[in-house]
Amino acid sequence: MFDTKVEFKDLILSLSYKANLYSCKYLFMKTLVLGASPKEERYSNMAAKSLRRHGHEIVAIGAKENDGEIKIIEGTPALEDIDTISLYLNPKRQEQYYDYILSLKPRRVIFNPGTENGELQELLAKSGIESEIACTLVLMSEFCSI
Repeated sequence: MFDTKVEFKDLILSLSYKANLYSCKYLFMKTLVLGASPKEERYSNMAAKSLRRHGHEIVAIGAKENDGEIKIIEGTPALEDIDTISLYLNPKRQEQYYDYILSLKPRRVIFNPGTENGELQELLAKSGIESEIACTLVLMSEFCSI
C-alpha cells in the first residue's frame, strides 16, 4: 500500500494532527482577553498569543491601547459572538466590568489565577453563563497541543 516508510510516517503525522484538531475543546472560538497587557512577560499577553497561535479570534481589552503584536483596545466596545472571556483583572478591578461581561453573553468566563471572584461567579451563574477557575495557558497546552 505504501511505497516508503516516509509516506506512512507522513500519513500518521497528518492523521495525528487532524485528530488533535478535532479533539481541541476550544477550537477556533472567539475569546475576549480582559485585562490584557502589552508586556510580553505578563500572562495575559502570553495567553493572547497562545490563543491566536491556536487559531482563535481574540479581542484584547486593557488599561491602555496598544498597536503592538497583540492589539489592545480600551473601554467596553460592542462585541458580538464572544464564546469565552479570559479574565486577567483582580476582583476589585472586575467590578466596573460586571454589566459589560453579562451583556456580552459569553458561553463561559475563565478566572485565571488571582482573579477568582465569588460575587461575579454568582452573577454569571444566575445569567446561565459557565465559569471556570483555571489557567488559560494550561488549558491551551492540555487541549490544543498542536
